Amino acid sequence: MASVSDIFGTVDATTFMGLAPCNDLSTVKADVVLIGADCATPYAKAGAYCAGGPAAIRKAVAPDAGGLGHMNFDLDDATVPPGKVALDAGDLPQDPADPTGNRARIAKAIGHCIAAGAIPFLVGGDDSLPIPMIGAYAGRDRPVTIVQVDAHIDWRQEVDGETLGLSSTMRRASEMAHVERIIQVGQRGIGSARPGDYRDALDWGVSFVPAREVARDGVGRAIDLVPEGSDVVFCLDYDVLDPSLMPAVIGRASGGLSYWQVIELLAGVARRGEVVGAAFVEYMPSRDVDDLGALLAGQILTTALGTVLRA
Repeated sequence: MASVSDIFGTVDATTFMGLAPCNDLSTVKADVVLIGADCATPYAKAGAYCAGGPAAIRKAVAPDAGGLGHMNFDLDDATVPPGKVALDAGDLPQDPADPTGNRARIAKAIGHCIAAGAIPFLVGGDDSLPIPMIGAYAGRDRPVTIVQVDAHIDWRQEVDGETLGLSSTMRRASEMAHVERIIQVGQRGIGSARPGDYRDALDWGVSFVPAREVARDGVGRAIDLVPEGSDVVFCLDYDVLDPSLMPAVIGRASGGLSYWQVIELLAGVARRGEVVGAAFVEYMPSRDVDDLGALLAGQILTTALGTVLRA
């Protein structure tokens, strides 16, 4: 069966969009580095349910790899600007039975990127991945602003005794001294948070921009909440997207954001602040429909790559 690779030009792409591989993060020289990870701290009841996510996303967009230098109308230019370097470091070795090791490997990889002045794009994998990622920014001379784009607020203290799982990500971030501000966009429906968790977030100082507001008024207020010149870690959970577009998540809920709302938000954030890291998580291969979720995840990553490289 014919595919777009027959038109764009066949490329043997094992990396994301045919980017050059990064085989040693300790000596990396790049503007952006993609790093895959299947899991960090899985819940015992769910396991590593997003395992294979980064690989599935790479496979879904592989036919487009021949067009990496073509006109990308989502960016008004080619994806990677002249003089910029983006690499794919592949997937970190992650073991659901070794959450301590998983977190350490993520933190180490992100630390290498920070030390080299490269912007890490962490691709997952479940939503516990951002905890060690955000933690790796400690010790820098500038605090960070977190922009979390997610259907859920992730402010649980613990779930079944686990304090570092995907439902606790923003609460753990709030406890890090280098996290100055948290802006959360896209929450809707019913999640694991209790009313008390929401009040705790408000008391800490979180700014919420729920999905209903985005549908009514757009993403402008969320962008305006980012202080000009601030360092931003952008955390996207794919379940923020409407399930009609992104079926491949464990927590589907109607009324989610569109592709363009996510992209306009990221572009606005990148104009006001400096994106120093990004996480793209919660793609669940077993719930995908004809690879539509993987294709959307890949398009978001591609546009995010070009957007951040230009910023």
